[in-house]
Amino acid sequence: MVISGVGQNYYQNNVETKRNTKNVNGTEKIDTGKAESTQELSEAEEMELFKKEFYAELERIPKNRTITNLAVNISEEAFKNMKADPEYRAKIMSALQRDLTSSFAPLKASLLITVGATEKDYRGDSWSGPNNDSEFFARSQDSFYKKTSGKKDRNKELLEEYLEKRAQAKRQQQELLDEKVAKAEQERSRLAKAWSSKQQMAKASSVYDANIMTETMAGGDSLLG
Repeated sequence: MVISGVGQNYYQNNVETKRNTKNVNGTEKIDTGKAESTQELSEAEEMELFKKEFYAELERIPKNRTITNLAVNISEEAFKNMKADPEYRAKIMSALQRDLTSSFAPLKASLLITVGATEKDYRGDSWSGPNNDSEFFARSQDSFYKKTSGKKDRNKELLEEYLEKRAQAKRQQQELLDEKVAKAEQERSRLAKAWSSKQQMAKASSVYDANIMTETMAGGDSLLG
């Protein structure tokens, strides 16, 4: 399955690995392998850590194989309430474990779970069948947690391949057209030069003939005189 979603930012570690521990005063001790420093976690940093831990726990739940696509939408209010109320967090996690391990046999389904500020706001929506996934993908674009079968990614790859081939065909057609235009321009230039040269030769010939006639007439007048 392909992992994606907003929560992935909390699950993947893209920076230097650090060991974080909290002391009794609620401060964070960061060990970077160098000199130790102690700093207090801000409210935003505490929430980020909470989301990261929640994402990791979601990742450990064994999903039923009849669930081909899965997404979990969690509101910010829900995160605040779960962080403040461990009992509420435990109830939500229990509900997620129940639904993510449930079977849709004999069908396969796309499952979207929405977690709100209260237990009443918790809901699940599912779509079965090969042509009923559009609603799932439309409603799960900004999900905190998301896993897909990869089928949509393959369709995207096929579309990109088709667009690339079409663009390549257009480039080849344009190259052929440019080549024809260039050849036509070269031929036009050659003909123009040939015509200009012919005109110059004709003009030179006319001047030469005129000079001959003038000289002949001048010679005749001289003999008569």
